[in-house]
Amino acid sequence: MRVSQTNLAGDLLLDLDRPGGGPLHERVKRALRAAIRSGRVEVGTALPPSRQLAADLGCSRWAVTEAYGQLVAEGYLEARSGSATRVRWAGDEDTGPGRPTARRDPVARFDLAPGLPDLRAFPRRRWAEAVRAQVATTAFTEFGYPPPGGHARLRGLLADYLGRSRGVSTSARDVTVCLSVTDAVRRICHVLRADGITAVGCEEPGWTRLREVIRAAGLEPVPVRVDGGGLRTGDLAGHTGLRAVLTAPAHQFPLGTVLVPERRAALLDWARRVDGVVLEDDYDAEFRYDRRPVAALQGMDPSRVILLKSLSKTLSPALGIGWIVAPSRWTDVLHRTDLTAAQPPVLDQLAFAALLESGGYDRHLRACRKRYRDRRDALVGALAERLPDAPVSGVAAGLHLLLRLPAGTDPAAVVRAATARSLRVADLAAYHATADHSEQGLVLGYGNLADGMVTEAVRLLGETIGDRAGG
Repeated sequence: MRVSQTNLAGDLLLDLDRPGGGPLHERVKRALRAAIRSGRVEVGTALPPSRQLAADLGCSRWAVTEAYGQLVAEGYLEARSGSATRVRWAGDEDTGPGRPTARRDPVARFDLAPGLPDLRAFPRRRWAEAVRAQVATTAFTEFGYPPPGGHARLRGLLADYLGRSRGVSTSARDVTVCLSVTDAVRRICHVLRADGITAVGCEEPGWTRLREVIRAAGLEPVPVRVDGGGLRTGDLAGHTGLRAVLTAPAHQFPLGTVLVPERRAALLDWARRVDGVVLEDDYDAEFRYDRRPVAALQGMDPSRVILLKSLSKTLSPALGIGWIVAPSRWTDVLHRTDLTAAQPPVLDQLAFAALLESGGYDRHLRACRKRYRDRRDALVGALAERLPDAPVSGVAAGLHLLLRLPAGTDPAAVVRAATARSLRVADLAAYHATADHSEQGLVLGYGNLADGMVTEAVRLLGETIGDRAGG
């Protein structure tokens, strides 16, 4: 049983009958050490008070305090006056039982890695009020298991919101609530397999995690090149038998391009011709700074496009709320074949529904849009001043941009050196599925970078790149 990190009186199951024998305090120590090393008791966990654990084990308190003391000496536990005894060892398979290594997870001071929104801007008060209101007013019948697809109220509000804001053509019936875009791709892949589809075209370069999910579902991810106009739809004809493709037409990751109109039409023509389907990752669609966002591809052909989206870039990935908008024939199969799929908690679904209904979500997005636009402008300006030989590419949108490095600079070496300076950046090469590529650069995210740190972060990055230019 895992010990709660906040409950100082949590239960702890220890096996004192394992082979080895010896005095009782030694058996308690070995059992505790095994629980820690196996991961059942995580770093930071507060162990039960010695008196309580002794009572639970039916042994003397001395045996427990002696075991605690020895594990403190070995580095497994940490004891502070006036506080609980906590686990400090985080796991290292090569470390001997008497020489544990404490976990070191340094948080980068300057976060220029892509993938996160501004976590400081999460609307804590609005979210707390929305959850509190649902707890107080929701009928007791709503506290049962939600139906397949998610809560009906949220599905209806999402259908209205997506129609208004993204040009999506759907009804509540064809909206499926899920945990994330990754979860959505996993679910859809199982439906595609049932329909006889064995491969999914994936943008090259693109999100590595989504390719892994596709492969784990038993389908083959097929790399399809991306250039300045987005997915090279003309290349699809060269992949015989391919009937599904995953793309982010609003703002591609990591190149930051937008699928141009002629390719949007060509992609849908391809899907009709092969009796296929397009998985539209509506990535970064809310954040376009140089013009109004383009409408979702789904609105052009709702019968051939499955739209995927989550709150991970607009509110927080910690909420675990996403959705799938699919044609009815796909939705029916999705609900029949995935009856045990996890859903976000009902109260969280209803809290988000309340934000949609009140306009709170729209207000949050408007505030974020201005914040990210100003931050991007500051970052681009600082990069141009500090690194004039490293051009920035990608449209003015989303939460990331691509920095092209000076000739001869090793991006991997820059990433390593930046990490040593508490600066987190990402190598473009990490998002390629093949070795056949010539682009080199850094993918810089600015969503979770504090405004006041932009200049200092670019100064550090400039020094790091300068130290390795030409090498």
